Amino acid sequence: MASRGKTVMGQAFMRHAEQVTFGGSGLDRAAELRGDIPALAAAMQDARTRTILLWKGKPLLVDEGGTRSLARLPLDHPILKDAQVPPILLGREDGAVRFAHDISGWLPEEDTSEVGAFIDKSEQRHPTTPDTHSFAELRAVMSVLSPRDAELAATAKAIFGWHETHGFCARCGAQSDVMQAGWQRVCQACGGSHFPRTDPVVIMLITRGNKTLLGRSPGWPEGMYSCLAGFVEPGETIEAAVRREVWEEAGVRVGEVRYLASQPWPFPSSLMFGCQGLAETDDINIDPVEIEDALWVTREEVMDAFAGLREGLLPARKGAIAHFLLRNWVADTLE
Repeated sequence: MASRGKTVMGQAFMRHAEQVTFGGSGLDRAAELRGDIPALAAAMQDARTRTILLWKGKPLLVDEGGTRSLARLPLDHPILKDAQVPPILLGREDGAVRFAHDISGWLPEEDTSEVGAFIDKSEQRHPTTPDTHSFAELRAVMSVLSPRDAELAATAKAIFGWHETHGFCARCGAQSDVMQAGWQRVCQACGGSHFPRTDPVVIMLITRGNKTLLGRSPGWPEGMYSCLAGFVEPGETIEAAVRREVWEEAGVRVGEVRYLASQPWPFPSSLMFGCQGLAETDDINIDPVEIEDALWVTREEVMDAFAGLREGLLPARKGAIAHFLLRNWVADTLE
């Protein structure tokens, strides 16, 4: 049995762990409204109802004195003329309903060559909104958004992304219809029902003494390293997935594994399970198909990297669960 001190510290960490980006805002998702046609119609007519906008997965933000927040527009806003797919019910804020609309069919005047890239710093402005409004890549702004804004944007991005790639029935191939205010697709041909997909992924803070194991994937910015990660396979536990993925990618054996925190990751549809694993071996033997490089880094070297003092070592981007895990490891606040 854990000591009283460890129990209290563990509880404190779990409260802290729920502050990972994209989670923990306490959004009322109003699931009881999804199939209630009269209630949805009433919400559409309610002056308090607002919607958030996405274009190519990029949320519409407002810049007010250097502070960025998610734009919430009334349902009679002219920008919605560019929406070509049904809206999604996101939930309620302070009793008022929130929807999301997608206007990916709109063609902006700005350069779009960076859209979809790992690093997308481009922003697009719609002619019906003020200059303070722009569409920005979610990964580039996730760390500056409030927990509520981040959760709303991530939910909308994930659901619209699912609809974009699941327009046809997986059972018979016929086109399916959007139902349940965006939270279901139904095939009229065979009666099949399909629901939004979430893929479980383990992301691992692998430690051995004062060192942690980091890796990098091809195509990442030069010098960027992060925690190893991989998909959980059918019939596999989280702990087994951690051990298998680390062995496959880096050739390192892992013993004890414990869960730390989770993060919805809508790029496109993952739920990241952050874990700590204790390595039993030091030697690295990477699989070049899986990763480009892996290395052991000391706590002090990670601290220097966060401070920008470690040339050739860029830590995981702020807002990602890997950054969260490494920060807490460096600060010795994992337990």
